Amino acid sequence: VAGEVRNLASRSAQAAKEIKGLIEESVNRVQQGSKLVNNAAATMTDIVSSVTRVNDIMGEIASASEEQRRGIEQVAQAVSQMDQVTQQNASLVEEAAAATEQLANQADHLSSRVAVFTLEEHEVARHESAQLHIAPVVS
Repeated sequence: VAGEVRNLASRSAQAAKEIKGLIEESVNRVQQGSKLVNNAAATMTDIVSSVTRVNDIMGEIASASEEQRRGIEQVAQAVSQMDQVTQQNASLVEEAAAATEQLANQADHLSSRVAVFTLEEHEVARHESAQLHIAPVVS
């Protein structure tokens, strides 16, 4: 009986050693798992932070794009106004050219009408001196 008790005690001690080894291995694995969970949590925090930064950057891009759109719209409006002014100027230039041509024709016509009149040189001088002695009219 004592032999069996020793044998049983020996097996119990061996089983206890195995259980202790299994528990130590489980504790190590739990610690490794805990480290992995902490690493995963840190990674998720970094991802959330990165997503927030990307979201902020996209908001800035959207704002800048809207500002550029308004600027381009203003440029387009200014170009349209310049086009209208250019067309008005072209029309005014045509009118001025027509008026100039008409004035030139009238000047030629008047010159040909005045050429009919001939004055003696001394009459012109006398007429000019007479105009110098006329008193101006005050109204």
